[in-house]
Amino acid sequence: MSSRSHRAVDPPILLVEDKDSLRAMLRLALEAQGHSVVEARDQPEAEAALRSGVPSVVLSDLRLPVGDGFGVLRAAKEIDSELPVIVMTAFGSIQDAVSAMKEGALDFLAKPVDPDHLLLLVERALGQRRLATENILLKDELAQRRGAPQIVGDDPKLKQVSVALHRAAGTDATVLLEGESGTGKELFARALHVLSPRADGPFVAINCAAIPENLLETELFGHEKGAFTGASARKPGKFELAHRGTLFLDEIGDLPLALQAKILRALEEKRFERVGGTVPLQVDVRIVAATNRHLKAAVAARQFREDLYFRLSVFPITIPPLRERPGDITTLARHFIERFCRDLKKKPLVLSSAAEQELLDYAWPGNVRELQNCIERAAILCEGDTILGHHLNLGFNPLASAAPPESAPDLWSTIDWSGSLNDVSRRVTAEVERRKIEAVLKEAAGNKGRAAELLQVSYKALTAKLREYGLDQ
Repeated sequence: MSSRSHRAVDPPILLVEDKDSLRAMLRLALEAQGHSVVEARDQPEAEAALRSGVPSVVLSDLRLPVGDGFGVLRAAKEIDSELPVIVMTAFGSIQDAVSAMKEGALDFLAKPVDPDHLLLLVERALGQRRLATENILLKDELAQRRGAPQIVGDDPKLKQVSVALHRAAGTDATVLLEGESGTGKELFARALHVLSPRADGPFVAINCAAIPENLLETELFGHEKGAFTGASARKPGKFELAHRGTLFLDEIGDLPLALQAKILRALEEKRFERVGGTVPLQVDVRIVAATNRHLKAAVAARQFREDLYFRLSVFPITIPPLRERPGDITTLARHFIERFCRDLKKKPLVLSSAAEQELLDYAWPGNVRELQNCIERAAILCEGDTILGHHLNLGFNPLASAAPPESAPDLWSTIDWSGSLNDVSRRVTAEVERRKIEAVLKEAAGNKGRAAELLQVSYKALTAKLREYGLDQ
C-alpha cells in the first residue's frame, strides 16, 4: 500500500511550537507531503488538542512559554502509550532530548530544524504506528475460525440484498443486518466494508453474545493499566482498533442493558473512555451491527433501548434464510464440495440425485452454516466418488416435524385459558420453550454448548432459560 493511501486514513499530526514563524514553516512542510496538522502554542493548548482527538504523531518543542515538552509527552502517553512523540530542542540542549527519550519520546530534532529530516522522522513514526496497529489486528484475525464462505447464490432475494449492500456501502450510515443464525451476516458485513470508502482501513469484528458480560466492556472500549485486578498493562479496545475503518457488532441484541448506553454515546459522539480512564478518546468508526433477534420486540419488552435501536437501524438489511431461497441450495452444496475436496486433498466428488433431493427436502434451520458443516462432514465420510444420502446424516425434515397434527384435543385441553391474551401467550410460550430445551439437552447428552448451538441461541441465553425453568439442577 502506498504512503498516500495510508495518509488518507491517518489522523492529523499535533504540532506544538510557540514561535509563529517556525510553526508555520513546519506546518507547510508537513502539509506539502499530504499530512494534516493541528497546531498548539503551549502545553495547555496541546492537552486540549489531545483531548479532542488522538493524533497520529506529536511533534513538540521542549521549551514552551506555558508548561514544557515533557508535560506534552506525558499527556500524550497518558492518552495512548503507543502514540509516537518527536521532541525538538536547541542544539545546546541535547541532554534534555535524551531525557525525553528515556521518558518515552520516539526521537528528537535539533534546531534549526531540517525539513527533510523532519519528514523522514515523521514517516518513520507513522510507519511504526501502523505496524503496531496492524500487528494487533493480525493477531485478532488469526484467532478467528477458518474463513467464512463466499457469497454464493442467484436467488432474487439474495440479489435484492446485494443491491441494498452496494447502496449502503457508498454512505457512512450505520447498517443493521437482520437474519437468522447461519445466514452469513458477518460475510455481508465484510463485503460492505470492502465496497466502502473505508476499505483501506481495518475491519474489526466482535460477537457481543460470545464474550462474558464482565469482559465485554473492556473488549469494546479497552482498559487502563490497573483498572482492575489483572490489568497489568493498557489495552486498546475494538473501537480504537477500528479507527478509520468498520466495527462489526455481531449479535447486538445480546448486548447487556448496562452497556447499551455507553455504546449509544460512542455512536453519537464518536468518543468514549477506556475502563478505568478519564480522558475521552475520539474515534472515526463506521458501525455495522447484526442480530438474529427481533429487536423491535426486544424494545417493546424493554430488553433493548429504543434510542439505540433507532440509531442502529438507519439502514436495515434483512438477509433471507436458506429455506426461502431453495434454488441456491444445490449451488451452495457444490461450491462447498469443491472447496472441501480441495482442502482435504481429495479427488472431486459429486452429489447423487437422492442426496441432492434430501438437501432440497431439508428445511435448514441452521441456514448456510449448517449446510456448510453438513457438506464438510459428508466430504470426510465419503470414501468413493459420490456423496450419498447417508453421508449427509439428515435423518429428519424439521419442517415436517414442526407441523402440528391435524387434531390434538389433548394439547388444547391442557392449556390454562384464564387471564389476558398476553397471560395465555406467555404461559404457552414458556411451556413450549421448556419442553424444547429439555428435548435438545437430552439430544446433546447434557452438553450445554452443543444444546445452545442446536437451539441457535447464545450460551448465555440458554443458561438464563435453564435458570428460569429450573432446568439447571
